[in-house]
Amino acid sequence: MLGYQKPCEEILELADAPVSPLTKINSKGNQLVLLERSRYIGIEALSEKEMRLGGLRINPKTNISSRQTYYSGAKLMKVGEKESTAINGLPKNARLAYFNWSPDESMMAFTNTVSNGVELWILDIKESIARRVVEAELNANLGKPFIWSRGGQSLIVKLLPKNRAALIDKTEAVPTGPTISTNDGEKAQNRTYQDLLKDKVDEANFENLATSELYKVDLEGNKTLWQTEGMHKGMSISPDGEYMLLSTMHHPFSYLVPYSRFPFSVTVYDKNGQEVKRLLEVPLIENLPQGFMAVREGMRNVSWRKDKAATLYWAEALDGGDPETEVEYRDQVLEQEAPFDGETRLLLKTKNRYYTIEWGNDELAIAHDYWWNTRNMGSYVFNPSNNKKAPVELYNRNYQDKYSDPGQFVDKKNEYGQYVLEIIDGKLYLLGEGYSPDGIRPFVDELDIRMLETKRLWQADGEQYLERLYSAIDMKKGIILCSKQAKNVFPNYYLRHIYSKGRVEQITFNPNPFTSIQNLHKAVIRYKREDGLELSATMYLPVGYNKNSGEKLPMVMWAYPKEFKNHATAGQVTASDLEFTYPWYGSPIFWAARGYIVLDDAAFPIVGEGKEEPNDSFITQLVANAKAAIDAVDDLGYLDRKRVAVGGHSYGAFMTANLLTHSDLFAAGIARSGAYNRTLTPFGFQAEERYYWDAPDVYNQMSPFMNAHKMKKPLLIVHGAEDNNSGTYPMQSERYFNALKGLGATVRLVMLPMESHSYQAKESVLHLLWEQDQWLEKYVKQLESTDD
Repeated sequence: MLGYQKPCEEILELADAPVSPLTKINSKGNQLVLLERSRYIGIEALSEKEMRLGGLRINPKTNISSRQTYYSGAKLMKVGEKESTAINGLPKNARLAYFNWSPDESMMAFTNTVSNGVELWILDIKESIARRVVEAELNANLGKPFIWSRGGQSLIVKLLPKNRAALIDKTEAVPTGPTISTNDGEKAQNRTYQDLLKDKVDEANFENLATSELYKVDLEGNKTLWQTEGMHKGMSISPDGEYMLLSTMHHPFSYLVPYSRFPFSVTVYDKNGQEVKRLLEVPLIENLPQGFMAVREGMRNVSWRKDKAATLYWAEALDGGDPETEVEYRDQVLEQEAPFDGETRLLLKTKNRYYTIEWGNDELAIAHDYWWNTRNMGSYVFNPSNNKKAPVELYNRNYQDKYSDPGQFVDKKNEYGQYVLEIIDGKLYLLGEGYSPDGIRPFVDELDIRMLETKRLWQADGEQYLERLYSAIDMKKGIILCSKQAKNVFPNYYLRHIYSKGRVEQITFNPNPFTSIQNLHKAVIRYKREDGLELSATMYLPVGYNKNSGEKLPMVMWAYPKEFKNHATAGQVTASDLEFTYPWYGSPIFWAARGYIVLDDAAFPIVGEGKEEPNDSFITQLVANAKAAIDAVDDLGYLDRKRVAVGGHSYGAFMTANLLTHSDLFAAGIARSGAYNRTLTPFGFQAEERYYWDAPDVYNQMSPFMNAHKMKKPLLIVHGAEDNNSGTYPMQSERYFNALKGLGATVRLVMLPMESHSYQAKESVLHLLWEQDQWLEKYVKQLESTDD
């Protein structure tokens, strides 16, 4: 049996480089919290006991997700300083998570996972001291197990019940009868979810692990019971701190859908834990209408208005939740004020499916709706106090159209500590990503809400650096939190002063850990598909390669198909040659250090305009995209066309298998964590909302498994042995490998123990890189060159 291997030194140096800390910045922009982390975990940690129930993966000993990402430490740093400050009192061998600012940002709460459970800790920012306030009693099995109170002097915390029963060991449980599923003629058409409940033992264990008691915990660790045990999910405190919105799961459970569709109630409690009103009871959701825009009937998306002390709002479907029903308005949005015993009030109706509301004040808010089938997003200015005044359309656009994206509205904290629209003298402000045919040039705009006129206040020149805008620290002064990077300049945070020309203040100082490839030639190349569609990709040439030498190199192309509803948006360029070159584990950039051309993020649009669905011509467009990319690099004079490999992850793996099946463009391929038989995902996949029985020819033509006899070139298949992604069961790779092997194809299957859809263990990642390198060297680089 082959043990875990390590790749060659050129790849290992990059894969093993240190990772910079994650940075948390307070709203004033003067305090940083630096969270230390590792690039990988060990296979031992990944092999800890795990229970898979209701779509969750839980460590039953620690009562937190078995796939939780942890930080190993933390430091503080003031903006304007270059040296960080140690935090006293942090636990040894720390596994930290869920860092969350207190309302006044003087503290952060976080969890620490120990061998027998999850603890609650508090970090005092001013004193730079961390201390434990609750021992290993927290229940984080359903996510973040705490929420700050309005005043920041206490938290509501999910704790394990005092009388919690022992879990049932399925290996020792004696069956009392068969597992039976029935249907009484209703349509229950659901995607292929994984880690579902399977029997009564699973049900009992799920309820056990999901059940918690809610306690009010002060900063000294004193606990007061706030709510008795239940399968409590979401917690949300009203802006004034007087009420809590709590969702709690109930029976019956399902063996078809994950816990997010189990029955639940939504109840309002006062700050002392007394029930005020049961808002709704949501039944088990197994039978939604067909289509991505289908929703359940009744109240949904219940939330607090951020600009009010205690007002709830929610959406309700006016089309019965069925996208096939033709109506003038799809949804309505209503509200109700505390104490929630009066009439509900209509705020507005939306033409398409309600998405969200950005609150401003009594007279100004912005609502957004969308429709997936047309990729349409609408934005409307409306008066929350006057529903007789019709909303004014602000934007009506294709949300895949990056070039026309107006940006995100700037917000600020109000008197309740909630983020609402920043309104200055009747003007709103937007931070835009700045995608354009000329490159990525982020901008800051001012929108006169009365005249609906936009004025550009600032825009990046995009000449030396790629900038990203994150938030406005002080819009009146024009201070914007941003980052700057270049292809060999590691991204760091800055404060840009847009009203002071050229003034920018660096606030983090992370070095470039990948200096061995900092001189790679990198360029975004543009080219056309045979039907005229504009395409692009990022091309890397090996360090030291002489572009004028005439030497023909092998190439690795990496891509991921994406569906569009028109050619204009499909052809937009969203990459930049100024983006930092970052070889994360799934990247093909490693092979630029091994003498290959790397064509990364090659555009693979699949377009279906009007009534035509993108997948109706999936194979034809897939091959056309690949040929255009290869032709473009070949035209530059660098490429040996006989030595080209293609690879991808997930849907990119599906793409890879199809390209090796239906074209002669490639010497070999690498397919990671893909799905290859679409009849195993009969109720839709990726962006396909038609069912198998609606379009059997499409499903069959797109399935590499159905066309395994046409496989032309060597294929390396890699899969996480415990993949829980919807549709990409490990069985997909196992069955596809068996078919290819039985038909005499050159194929290798690598199942990575304990890994899910993405790979976490260092041993797994290094072995993956070794496998890929060996495959490329044998089946691509060592082929006879075209020049020979």
